[in-house]
Amino acid sequence: MSTVVISGAQWGDEGKGKIVDYLAQQADTVVRFQGGSNAGHTVSVGGEEYKLRLLPSGILYKGTTCVIGNGVVLDPQCLLEELENMQKRGIDTSNIKISNRAHVVMPWHKIIDELGENLRGSNKIGTTKRGIGPCYIDKADRIGIRVCDLIDREEFAKKVRDVLKIKNLILQNVYNHAPLDENEIIREYQAYADKIRPFVCDTITLLNDQVDSGKKILFEGAQATMLDIDYGTYPYVTSSHPISGGVGIGAGISPKKIDKVVGVVKAYCTRVGEGPFPTEQLNEIGEKLRNAGHEFGTVTGRPRRTGWLDACVVKYAGKLSGTDFMAVTRLDILDSFDEIKMCTAYKINGEIINEIPASLKVLAQVEPVYETFAGWKTDISKIRRYEDLPANARKYLERMAEVTGISLGIVSVGANRDQTIVLADIF
Repeated sequence: MSTVVISGAQWGDEGKGKIVDYLAQQADTVVRFQGGSNAGHTVSVGGEEYKLRLLPSGILYKGTTCVIGNGVVLDPQCLLEELENMQKRGIDTSNIKISNRAHVVMPWHKIIDELGENLRGSNKIGTTKRGIGPCYIDKADRIGIRVCDLIDREEFAKKVRDVLKIKNLILQNVYNHAPLDENEIIREYQAYADKIRPFVCDTITLLNDQVDSGKKILFEGAQATMLDIDYGTYPYVTSSHPISGGVGIGAGISPKKIDKVVGVVKAYCTRVGEGPFPTEQLNEIGEKLRNAGHEFGTVTGRPRRTGWLDACVVKYAGKLSGTDFMAVTRLDILDSFDEIKMCTAYKINGEIINEIPASLKVLAQVEPVYETFAGWKTDISKIRRYEDLPANARKYLERMAEVTGISLGIVSVGANRDQTIVLADIF
């Protein structure tokens, strides 16, 4: 048995796609277990960029099984567009497997997402408006439509008509929006169903059989720990569980069958959307990080908020997911900095605290305690051995491991697959 979970240890955009793509060289199967098309992973191979939303990052390896698990909310239109784009670029997509239990993003989800966000005004969440939250709401409300319903023409039509009676009342009376046409939606989605039907199966049986037969499986989290619906900066979070515990729910695998957890950590911090961000730099440092790192959303194109590394957040993520190793990404973005800071503790009213406050009011008041490191002021993008990294870069990484209590496993020094230094046996 060899199963590895990849989880974001910050606010997302840590470079999980690159790490999954790299480790997928050794994997038989790569699994997305939560989230939806609001997540964007960018993978660079041989100078070419692939932007992924729903497809697991193992898609670039011919023969690797790529599973979209039951915990994912599936936008069939988005998925089919991704598949078509991959096929045009010569990528084999025949090994895609879609859970018959995954919930389907419907047109009303996207409309309600956007209208609801607009109504919040200054209290907006920062949603991508792709219908993810409303789809998860319907799942919890037990009126969701699943993939197994989508591929059953009679059942799908019945469910659309039943649900649309409720949704049209909401659209008209709450949002002053025109009602949706049930027949138009049924026709549109039945065309999608015809195309995705060959990929649909019971992925729970598939994955458990693979685990039992000793296959190497990589579980790919979208978003990250600080966006977890329970453990993140609620309500400025996603609607699912990106932590390692989400694998059991989103893929149907017992926690006993997880071997290792890798937490992906960007060498500095970013976040998209609203909510507290203790180490945010609203100054020339933040601007330099954004420009050097090209910090703009894969899906939305929105500029990301930027700041120094928050080791308190990474330590918290490690506790929640039982992280065995850190995969530190984008270390090369710090090449040109004279000095680099790392938040190693929080203070409130002059006192060190040993927690991430649940209250956003309190979290917004914490004072980051910084340690300052001398920069290395040299290009590290061509380095392939840890011992060849500049001494100052190693000091920074080793202090990160010391503060968080998580061992270094991988260090990335560039976007491409080969710009990777491996320190630990992950599989």
